[in-house]
Amino acid sequence: MTLCRALGFSALLCAGLAQAQAPEALDWLRRIHDATHRLSYTGTFVYQNGNRSETSRITRYVDAGGDIEKVEVMDGVPREIVRTRGTVRCYLPDSRVVKVEQQIDRAGAERGFPALLPERINALARHYDIAMGDTQRVAVYDCRTVTLIPKDDLRYGYVLYADVKSGMLLKAETFDAKGALVEQFSFTQLAIGNVSRDKVKTRHAAQSWRVENSEAAPASLAGWGLSSELPGFRKVAELRRRVGGAGAVGQVVYSDGLAAVSVFIEPLEGRRDPVRTGLASVGAIHIYTREVAKHMVTVVGEAPAASVQRIANAVEFRRPQ
Repeated sequence: MTLCRALGFSALLCAGLAQAQAPEALDWLRRIHDATHRLSYTGTFVYQNGNRSETSRITRYVDAGGDIEKVEVMDGVPREIVRTRGTVRCYLPDSRVVKVEQQIDRAGAERGFPALLPERINALARHYDIAMGDTQRVAVYDCRTVTLIPKDDLRYGYVLYADVKSGMLLKAETFDAKGALVEQFSFTQLAIGNVSRDKVKTRHAAQSWRVENSEAAPASLAGWGLSSELPGFRKVAELRRRVGGAGAVGQVVYSDGLAAVSVFIEPLEGRRDPVRTGLASVGAIHIYTREVAKHMVTVVGEAPAASVQRIANAVEFRRPQ
């Protein structure tokens, strides 16, 4: 990260604190939310963290019956993801596998670029100072920037770039507490409108492929909880699901409206591989694993490492009375 970028984000921090919760900034967040959910579009975006980058082609179709989104990953292992309102299907042509995932709570942890914002925009003001930034150009679109500066060190800061005409999100940057860029998503090409339904159909003839269904369903994980909650994060989903070759795994999702943290709880009984405890990270995602009450607890979150570890260390089991 260059010094200019660091100094630039520091200036945004100051501007955000000076104009916290400016009504115009909240209005722009609502415009971004509405545009990313109501518009049909097709484009190419690049995800970057550190030296790693990945290019994807996205197509979204919206009509009175709902919305369908298709994402084709253009680098590395071929993948195609098709999202409908209730289901996500990931097609892996090399292994001839379709992974099926039910979307339990879209308001919590099921969002992806560019539809990053929750419906309840005002709730973000509890945890972030929100302010307008300058105007910049992204993928030939003139964009207004909106900054979200965390009020504590438990979450990341964000800069969002939205088309001045449509409100469509063109770019999203994530920064840590020191102003260092953690990751970013950015469109390199985008066309709004003129999308037909056939453009979001899978291009794979997958009738004979193996189907792996997560079988995710709401559940009550009796006895499991946190000894102390992370300020601003509330529980938005509790379910059981299959993860890889494991049996039923419990999952609890916590969110502050923008960032989400999942707690996965897997019994150790019958497990062959040893548990690898400790911290790992990929871009803005941190993963922390520890053993609790003969279970492997893995916490995965788009939050600073200290926050993810703090939640992991708070996970406890109390035998129901």
